[in-house]
Amino acid sequence: MSLSPDALALTLSRHVELSNDRCQTLAMLIVGVLNARTVNLSHIASQVGGAALVASSYRRLQRFFQYVRLDEDWLAKAVVTMLRLAPPYRLCLDRTNWKVGTRDINLLVLCITTRRARIPVLWDMLDHGGPSTMAQRQALLSRFIALFGADSIEVLLADREFIGNQWIEFLVEKHIPFVIRAPERLIVALDDGRCMSLASLTRHRYLGRLETLQGRFEGMDERFAGTLRFAAKRRRGTLIVVVTNGGSKTALNSYRKRWQIECLFAHTKTRGFNMEDTRLTRPEKLSLLIAVVTLAVAWAQACANTIKPNGDIPRAKHGFRRKSWFRIGFDTLRNWLQTDPPRATQAWDTIWKRLPKKLKPNRVV
Repeated sequence: MSLSPDALALTLSRHVELSNDRCQTLAMLIVGVLNARTVNLSHIASQVGGAALVASSYRRLQRFFQYVRLDEDWLAKAVVTMLRLAPPYRLCLDRTNWKVGTRDINLLVLCITTRRARIPVLWDMLDHGGPSTMAQRQALLSRFIALFGADSIEVLLADREFIGNQWIEFLVEKHIPFVIRAPERLIVALDDGRCMSLASLTRHRYLGRLETLQGRFEGMDERFAGTLRFAAKRRRGTLIVVVTNGGSKTALNSYRKRWQIECLFAHTKTRGFNMEDTRLTRPEKLSLLIAVVTLAVAWAQACANTIKPNGDIPRAKHGFRRKSWFRIGFDTLRNWLQTDPPRATQAWDTIWKRLPKKLKPNRVV
C-alpha cells in the first residue's frame, strides 16, 4: 500500500491556483522525490502508480516544468507559516553549485534556521560560475525585507565569500545584524587611527584585546567609523576571524550556527533528494524544482515534529546527535508513505491548515 497523490492534490487545490491536473502532478512530484530520493524526472516517473506508461508519466512531468511557475515570494511566506517559524529569524546566506555537463548550476540561497528547522526561503539562479555579486546579494536580501521586514532578522550569518565594503555598508544602513567571517588579508581602520590587517590584529599580542576594538574596513566611508567589531579564535590550527555590527563577545558562538546551511545543502543533495541528479538547466525550471523540494522538506519537518514534539535526539559518545531532525522526519515520512498513508496525509494536511487562504500565488501559468 502506498500513498495516492490525490489526497495531497485535494489539499493543494485549496491553496494553490492550479488546475486539478496540475495539482495532481505537483503532488506526484513531491511524493516522487521522497520515494525515489532523487529529483531526476525519469526516476520519479518510474515511481508513479496506475495504468499510465512510464514514458507518459515522464512527459507529464516535463510539461509541468514547461508551463507552471509558482510565485517564490508566496512560497517563502507560506513555508514560514506552515512551519510556524516566528521572528526574529536567524538567516544564513550561501551558494551551492554543481555542473550539468559543461553548464554551471550556481544557486544563491537564503535560508531560515532554528534548532530543529533548516528551510530555504529565497534563492537566485546565478548566470555565471563563481561568487555572487553585491547587487545579487542585495537584491535577494531586499526581497526578504520586503516580505518580512528588517526588524524580523535576528542575525545574518555568512562565510568569507560574502564580504566587501559595499555589502557591509548596505547591511549597516539597513540595520541588519550580521556575523560574517572575514579574510585575514583585509585592512581595518581602527577608531584610534591605526590601520592594520586582520592578520596583524590576530597575532598573540593583540588577540586578547581584539574584541574591544572598533573600526571599519579600509575604503569604507568615514561615516561607518566605529560600526564594526571583531572576534577570532583558533580551531584545530585554523584561525577564524569574524566581523559583526553587534556584540563581539557572542559573535563566534553565533557564527557556529552558519554550518546549518551546509547541512541543508547536504539534505537536498546526497543525504536526501540528490539535487545534482537533475538535468534541468533553465533558471525558471530549476526554481520550480527547488520549490518542490522545499515543500518536501517542510513535510518531513512536520513528521519530525509529530514523532518528537518536545523531546531531544540522543547523542552518541562523540557528543553529536545520532540523527538530525531532518533525517528523523525524512525517514519517518518515507516509511509512512509506504506503510501508513493516512498518517502521512494527516501530517501534510496539518501544515497546510496553518496557511491562510489569502496567501495564494499570484504568478502561475
